[in-house]
Amino acid sequence: MFTTRPTLQGTFGMVSSTHWLASQSAMAVLEDGGNAYDAAVAAGFVLHVVEPHLNGPGGEVPIILALAGGEVRVLCGQGPAPAGATIGHYRSLGLELVPGTGPLAAAVPGAFDAWMLLLRDHGTKSLAQVLRYAIEYAEDGHAPVERIGQTVETVRELFETEWTSSADVYLPGGKAPAPGELFRNPALAATWRRVIAEAEAAGEDRVSQIEAARAVWREGFIAEALLRQAGHPTMDTSGSRHTGTLAAADLAGWSATYETPATYDWNGWTLCKAGGWSQGPAFLQQLALLPSLASELPRYGSAEYVHLLIEGCKLAMADREAWYGDAADVPLGTLLSEPYNTARRALIDERASYELRPGSPDGREPALSAHASAVAAGEPGFDALGVPAAGVGEPTVAKDGTTRGDTCHLDIVDRWGNMIAATPSGGWLQSNPVVPELGFPLGTRLQMAWLDHGLPNSLTPGRRPRTTLTPSLALRDGVPVLAFGTPGGDQQDQWQLHFFLAVALRTPVRGGLDLQGAIDAPNWHNDSFPSSFFPRGMRPGSVTVEAGMDQDVIDALRGRGHDVTVAEAWSEGRLCAVARDPETGILSAAANPRGMQGYAVGR
Repeated sequence: MFTTRPTLQGTFGMVSSTHWLASQSAMAVLEDGGNAYDAAVAAGFVLHVVEPHLNGPGGEVPIILALAGGEVRVLCGQGPAPAGATIGHYRSLGLELVPGTGPLAAAVPGAFDAWMLLLRDHGTKSLAQVLRYAIEYAEDGHAPVERIGQTVETVRELFETEWTSSADVYLPGGKAPAPGELFRNPALAATWRRVIAEAEAAGEDRVSQIEAARAVWREGFIAEALLRQAGHPTMDTSGSRHTGTLAAADLAGWSATYETPATYDWNGWTLCKAGGWSQGPAFLQQLALLPSLASELPRYGSAEYVHLLIEGCKLAMADREAWYGDAADVPLGTLLSEPYNTARRALIDERASYELRPGSPDGREPALSAHASAVAAGEPGFDALGVPAAGVGEPTVAKDGTTRGDTCHLDIVDRWGNMIAATPSGGWLQSNPVVPELGFPLGTRLQMAWLDHGLPNSLTPGRRPRTTLTPSLALRDGVPVLAFGTPGGDQQDQWQLHFFLAVALRTPVRGGLDLQGAIDAPNWHNDSFPSSFFPRGMRPGSVTVEAGMDQDVIDALRGRGHDVTVAEAWSEGRLCAVARDPETGILSAAANPRGMQGYAVGR
């Protein structure tokens, strides 16, 4: 079939990411003898430089990795709420939601430590070797993609009047970054050069240097600068200036951790995701709601097929809202069990549902936040709050800095069979003011926690806010074969499910998985559940489809009661994927043409 690009195939190494410079930097590391984990760290730091509107060092990154011949592990780079981030504190400020921007929304930054832990435990390169690419692009400049300047223009007034340290970086001379001109961030380059210098002074071996870099982040000059910024009164989406809750003990006392993935078996595949502190199990629940045999699914791409996936997604996301979070045990065993899903599957009929219908695993009654309940009930002032109709995983940004769906992704497989998927996000240029001494801002992940007591996702000191970030890894007959993911906030596990099923159900190409064909296929999403992003709205019954979807399918969906919005062509998702055939050793990769910056490379 015709695709926008070929599915790449080779035997040495494959990389796919949401920016071509990150992909090629990772490939350069592979060519220099590094493995997939060295390459991922290098690419991750390049993404901080070339996609600053989508992620930054002050954000977070969940990582899922499969060692050659080893087990699959999740590396959690999602920091928790600081000790001072109590519901009582936020309520005392007159807030009903955590602001979408500013230091009150900042969790303990998790990305840097996760990348360092990955490099220490599974990489082979030194800190200086993996950071050189990011330093060069920050210091010498890179040609920025259009959306960086577009994002800066949406927050120009905020930068010029309130967040002046951000204006210094992103509006030099009053001009936003423009395509065809070099854009630099010398403060960020200087930060990494100083980290390397202090790390190398601590010892000659790579592990000692990495540990020293981690200490610099937690307790050294970086920690000091982050704390100064968190304590500065900052205008946020509430319309007021607030200081944050991040304290020295929060930074010093946290580190990234390894975890066992959540898994689900479907038609010979095993899908691996991060646990119930993330959105990830919603992907698994959507699979569990499908017929157990692929042959029992409606025809791929038909109205019946799309309807089934939309309605299953609504049920899974309703359970996400009621049961997922780090502040309580998540009953994943029951949520993924056959009896539970048989009962839930019976709720899907021929008509589109406009209700938020969480289930009752183990007979427990679901609990929703007051805000989510009001949104779901369509109470005045709470319906359709700020939910975008469409997007390719890029931010939707209001003048006050409100953002959603800002994320990057990378996938890598090397010649030895090591495989990794990572979804860096947070710490966007529009999340918080740039820390002047460092060249990057704090993140805003706490906006995803609720200011209601007793919920799995209640704001709780020391607990992680539920994240939408959700990389994926799939095994076939117990062997890792596929790593994939996408930006896109609440849409991530919708688009990824559609991609995976296209891979699993459609005809292979050149004897391998049709990764590019699955990525290029017309995509869609729904917003029939409370958004994870401030101001936490929803659009019951909504479905947004790409203009490339067959008109007969669109008409049939409307006939079933779906509120269909036809968005622009090539507007849904920014998927990346790599694969490895364990029998032949052939590696594959593909990347999304949507957004005009993702690229796959390899040989």
